[in-house]
Amino acid sequence: MFVDQTKVYIKGGDGGNGIVAYRREKFIPKGGPAGGDGGNGANVVFEVEEGLRTLMDFRYQRHFKAPRGEHGMSKNMHGAAAKDMIIKVPPGTVVIDEKTKEVLADLVEHGQRAIIAKGGRGGRGNSRFATPANPAPEIAENGEPGQERDIIMELKLLADVGLVGFPSVGKSTLLSVVSAARPKIAEYHFTTIVPNLGMVETEDHRSFVMADLPGLIEGASEGVGLGHQFLRHIERTRVIVHVIDMSGLEGRDPYEDYQTINKELEEYNLRLTERPQIIVASKMDMPDSAENLAAFKEKLEEDYPVFPISAVTRDGIRELLYAIADKIEETPEFPLDHEEENTGIHRVLYKHTSQTDEFNIERESDGSFAVSGFKIERLFKMTDFTREESIRRFARQLRSFGVDEGLRQRGATNGDIVRILEYEFEFVD
Repeated sequence: MFVDQTKVYIKGGDGGNGIVAYRREKFIPKGGPAGGDGGNGANVVFEVEEGLRTLMDFRYQRHFKAPRGEHGMSKNMHGAAAKDMIIKVPPGTVVIDEKTKEVLADLVEHGQRAIIAKGGRGGRGNSRFATPANPAPEIAENGEPGQERDIIMELKLLADVGLVGFPSVGKSTLLSVVSAARPKIAEYHFTTIVPNLGMVETEDHRSFVMADLPGLIEGASEGVGLGHQFLRHIERTRVIVHVIDMSGLEGRDPYEDYQTINKELEEYNLRLTERPQIIVASKMDMPDSAENLAAFKEKLEEDYPVFPISAVTRDGIRELLYAIADKIEETPEFPLDHEEENTGIHRVLYKHTSQTDEFNIERESDGSFAVSGFKIERLFKMTDFTREESIRRFARQLRSFGVDEGLRQRGATNGDIVRILEYEFEFVD
């Protein structure tokens, strides 16, 4: 079964917790703090594996949670960082954040890697918080939570040539004749419901990858028929080979078929019209094909070469393959839209945001106040609420973020309930 799109949940590993510990050595009365830091959590890393061809594995496992770092230990021993979680994906995989629609990675070459979810850093042990004023602190941090996100994985085939056309025009037959691929062939529409790949070699030993893609129909760009499933794969092809049934046996006009398919390609992505096209007039062994081809050429306005072929008699196949190989050599690879504008996770934009933007305060229907925000919630998760000193530090940090002042402006008074995540606190003015 061919799977070319799936939704997956991934989570980077949490950092290990730091601990509160002290040196207790004989003859050393003032040992001091000795709590080690926690280890960093594991990243979730996607790596291209050349042998994979589909996203089938991700139909059965849709949750990936990387291991957390080890907790800190006494004697200032740090916990070990967790090893990255490596997930193998096929070449041509595009990873998109479902929430923001940002392209996180475009994985093409064998061995290429991308970090999709970062692990959290380890929490600091009490050794880190020692100061002259507080030489023996009772403070340690919990590990930072790992990044979590829902992602959409799309597979775009890495073929040099894409065969396009209406259903049953002879695309699969052509692929079976020119390569070792053995696609399913039958006399009904949509025989091909998944893309087939074949390696083609010309007589002068030039080779390229050809993809026989599911048939298009009118409205495909809006999702009719196999719609977007098909069009997604044509995005990466360098040359489009447009196969047209010249026999007219199904009662359709070849030129109208040609215009319909081109319109669907244009409506799906304007950039597809930039790719060079080669027109293949198929089924030329049928009675009316020569007459229909002459009429087609008269109507054709674009300067695309037309190659009459018969997959049955193999007439015209050799010339067609030479023309395709020539066109591939003179055509550069087309970057996808996001490849031009976005370098993915490798570019970081730093910008100043005022502290008031770092949290949000909402009044609930029961009169309580809900405080939310990435920094506040991360700080909350990294605070060890079993120790009084850690709680006081958390309160000081909230005050420094401006949360106290924000609550007062929203009308909070002594004794009001304040919620962070699912936990409740009492506001003390």
